[in-house]
Formats: sequence, C-alpha cells, structure tokens
Amino acid sequence: MVAQHLEQKNRKQWSSEPAFVFSMAAAAVGLGNLWRFPYMVGENGGAAFIVAYLLALVVVAMPVMMLEVAAGRLRQGSVVTTYRGATRLGTAYGWAVVVLTIVITSYYLVITGWTLGYAVDAVRLELQDFEDFTAGYNSVWYFLIVTALAGLVLLRGVRAIEALSKLLMPLLVLMIAALVGVAATMPGWSDAVAFMTTWEAGALHVPELWFFAFGQAFYTLAIGQGYLVTYGSYIPRKTNVPRATLIVAATETTIALMAGWMIFPFVFSYGMDPGAGSDLAFSTLPRVFEEMEIGLWLAIAFFGMFFAAAFSSCLAGLKVIIAAFAEELRLSNARAVGLTAALMFGLGLPSALSFSPVQLSVAGMPFLDFLDQFGGTNVIIASGVIGAGLLCWVLPPARVVYALGAKSRWWSWRIFIVGRSLPFAAVAFLVWRLVSGTD
Repeated sequence: MVAQHLEQKNRKQWSSEPAFVFSMAAAAVGLGNLWRFPYMVGENGGAAFIVAYLLALVVVAMPVMMLEVAAGRLRQGSVVTTYRGATRLGTAYGWAVVVLTIVITSYYLVITGWTLGYAVDAVRLELQDFEDFTAGYNSVWYFLIVTALAGLVLLRGVRAIEALSKLLMPLLVLMIAALVGVAATMPGWSDAVAFMTTWEAGALHVPELWFFAFGQAFYTLAIGQGYLVTYGSYIPRKTNVPRATLIVAATETTIALMAGWMIFPFVFSYGMDPGAGSDLAFSTLPRVFEEMEIGLWLAIAFFGMFFAAAFSSCLAGLKVIIAAFAEELRLSNARAVGLTAALMFGLGLPSALSFSPVQLSVAGMPFLDFLDQFGGTNVIIASGVIGAGLLCWVLPPARVVYALGAKSRWWSWRIFIVGRSLPFAAVAFLVWRLVSGTD
C-alpha cells in the first residue's frame, strides 16, 4: 500500500530496517552526543539543561524527525528534490539546508581530525593534552587526512556507510559503558551525580536555557540538516518509520547521557571546569588515561571508537551534500564527491586554523566555536522549524501517513500538530526572550 504513494525510482536502498537504524544512529551519535552534548550540559548548568533537553526531544524533536524521514521516503531523492516536491519555496529551502550542512560538516571534519590525531598518538604512546596537541598544525593535517578518507569511502556509496555503522555501534556502546564503570569509581562521581540530577529553583525559567536545549535536541536527532531526509530516501518499503526512528532516538539519547556520566566524574575529580567549552572531552580524558594503569590501552580503544563515530557523522553530512550535487547538477557520484571534497578543503581550513598557532577567531572565540554556536544552535532551530512548517502545511496528511508505514495513526496526528504549530511557537518564544530581557 505504501508503495502506491511513493515516487517510483531506481534508487539504492538500505538492505533492511535494522540497517537503516544502525546507519542513522551512527550518523547522529558521533559528535552530536559524544562531543557536543557534554560540553553543552557543562556550559548550561547541568541538570536543568538535561531536563529541558529531554522535554524538547520527546515533545517536539521526535515527531519532526519522523516527518523528515517520511518526506525523504516519499520523494526518494535529495533534500532539494524532497522540498521542491512539497512547495515552490521548497527549492530555495532545500538549498539552504545543503548550505547549512556544508558549514556544519566543514568543522565536523576538523573535530573528527582531532579524534584521529588522539587515536594515533595513543597508539604511539604519546598522548598529549589539548593545548600541546593544537600548539602546532595538527588540526590542519588531520583535517585534510579525514576529508580525503571520507571521500574515498563515499565513492563506494550507501552500502559502505551501512557496513561501517553495523560494526561501529555495538563496539561504541560497550566502550562507553566500560568508561562509565571506571568513572563510577572516581572521587568526583558524587559531584557529577549532583551536577546532572539537581538544579536551582528558577533555572528552568530562563529562555536561553530552553533555546540551547532545543538546539541540542534538533542537533542530536540531525533535524533541519538534511540527514534524515537523505537517509530516509534510501529506506526499504517495508520499514515502520515510527518504530525505526524511536529506536534511533532512544539509542542516541542513551549514549548522550552516558557520555555525561563518563566525562563529568573525571572533570570533578581533577578539579576541571565543566564549562570548558568545545575541547572538554579532549582536555579531560587524556589526563584521566595518564593516571590509570591501563590508561593507554583504554585511550587507544576510546579514541579509536570516538574517531569511528565522528567519522560516521561526517559521512552522513557529506552524503547530504553529494546527493544534492549529483541530482541537481546532474553529476556522476565520483564528480559530486570530488566537488564536495574540494569545498570541504576550502571551507574547513578556517576552523582548523582556529586551533593552531594562527588562532583564527571571531567575536572573541575560536572560529570553530563561533560556527558551532551560530550554526549548531541558531540556524539549526530555524531550519527545523521552517522545514516542518513547509511539510506539514503543504503535504497531504494521507501521503505522510502512508510514508510512515505504521498501522497506528498515533504518531501521524502528533507530527501534524507539532509541525503546524512550530512556526507560531517559535514566534512566541522570541517574544518571551524579548520580554525577559535575554539577548
């Protein structure tokens, strides 16, 4: 029945629903949860941020996630193709999403380079702290290596991504669980528990907290970045979209929370600042591994897994760009990969140079941090709101219901309530921020 409402295209697909789940989870888990979530929690007060984040995730982000996957499944094309099929304004919005993904992926590749560099240093038994690692041009060299490696993988298409994801996810979960077990034995465990479970009265009344929480919820589930639409376009026809996306969302949220339980006990044990910013994991864990008897072996395993997870996130972002270039510019996959790699080499260099002797900065913060604060929160929220509004106000509900592939209508009515109300809720939130006097 679903097939009658889907575009008929000769398009490669994930081999199964579990393959989609593994691939989508690996795409979003990497940096969104292991790198960004802990530092956002640290910068925004701990438990209060976690509560706001979980509410944003369950009430808003998950229905929008299902909507984007279903939209990609309907059109079976790139993000530009998908939104063009919904409305005339969709073409411009689709390209805006591609541009946003280009920006985010350009600095993702730099951070992924850090994980590769740390993995290499661990194998060489020369693990450095973050300041020493970035004292030279390691950020630049490893960024270039990671970009080249990603291009080689993407030349082979979606099945290469699928194979990597199936290997990665179980190993990643086991490694994080092991490190949480080690963290539970640290003297700072009780401080970490307090930091992640208690908050001051009135903390949830701050608009800025909710703004960053929604940004992280959208970031965690890859909303508004084209990942879901693009990966959804390769879904097999028998896939139950709500079930698959619920599994992905639960996996990503669990790993994000585990990352916090993994890092903050060490932060408090060594008297470090939980609000250290984007280099929190890289400044904390090397010191931890140095103090442990089997620290170097754990460092090799952890940073190897961290690199694999981050690399999968990069592949997802690059796949969004490549699919758009290939379909809209009528390029072969190889030429689209080459064009995308060239763009990444040029656009990622400023972020790489911001953690080098050049110390390129904007508004008093490293260029990479500036892009993450602006694109990783502000623009992602705007993109997710606009995309959901376009789809829910234009697409016939019956088509979305069929694309979801589920017998129950419980999620479909939630999707349309959330999607149609989001633009109005966003305006109300902006008014709240102005009235509260928050910049």
